[in-house]
Amino acid sequence: MTPPNPPLAVQATGLGRSFGDTVAVAELDLAVPTGAVFGLLGPDGAGKSTLIRMLATVLTPNTGSAAVFGHSVTGDRAAVKPLIGYMSQRFSMYPDLTVAENLEFFARVRGVSRSERNRRAATLLESMGLAEFSARQAQHLSGGMKQKLMLAATLMHAPQLLLLDEPTTGVDPVSRREFWRILAGLHQDGTTVIVATPYMDEAERCTQIAFIDRGRVQNQGTPAQIKAWVPGRLFEILAADPRAALAALRGLPEAASPHLFGDVVRVLWQRPDDPASTIVPALAGVGDVQVRPAEMDMESAFAFLAESATQAGAA
Repeated sequence: MTPPNPPLAVQATGLGRSFGDTVAVAELDLAVPTGAVFGLLGPDGAGKSTLIRMLATVLTPNTGSAAVFGHSVTGDRAAVKPLIGYMSQRFSMYPDLTVAENLEFFARVRGVSRSERNRRAATLLESMGLAEFSARQAQHLSGGMKQKLMLAATLMHAPQLLLLDEPTTGVDPVSRREFWRILAGLHQDGTTVIVATPYMDEAERCTQIAFIDRGRVQNQGTPAQIKAWVPGRLFEILAADPRAALAALRGLPEAASPHLFGDVVRVLWQRPDDPASTIVPALAGVGDVQVRPAEMDMESAFAFLAESATQAGAA
């Protein structure tokens, strides 16, 4: 017997939002299962932040509809707001209040009782490693600690859906890993998470991903499915001058989506033959060149999807 599909935490149909003549989200359809860690990927200006702000009831859609656990984000905002926790890109805590005072304030705004405020604050501060800093003013926290404080404040009313807009942008790698450890714990407890992220290692941690471009969902699936949809085989080219190698590879039709990855160039080879026999002679002008196979990852999948979307938009 096939198990039933989990209910939807979010369902959007034909969702759209414009700012004057600029279309930020265009007739977007989206379905997010309850309990998912759902990643939103896409280039700058793709519409990710606008989508999250509409789901958070911060922005009103111009067209279409969206529901959170069955409640309309436009027609039933009073029912939606207690169910969601929204964390924007910008630090939104009061800088002159302490960590504990910020949690107290935002919990009161959300109507959390005194006994629950104290219990939840103690639990959240301990789980996020902020307990010893509870008396420190928010303005004196590090970048990673500020993000954890914002997340703690967002969680004080125990929302069922977290809406996170690039929460770790500009945060050091250690703090990013710690932040995602916390998200993994929330996921295990059944919280649904929608997170926009520019980091492909974070995308790998999601249960599902939607690639958004020009305000529409272009691809959606698990990280493994997204990577499997990318055509060709991935290869890395090592050269003394990677940028010169990249420029030369852009002239090879068989080498799709060439892009820099650290100090190597990655390409998707579109033919079944050994690419070295074509690539090495083509790069003769940039010195010694080595070609080696690589395992497909989200970084290269994103590069391919972004390039394909750009080409489609120019067509």
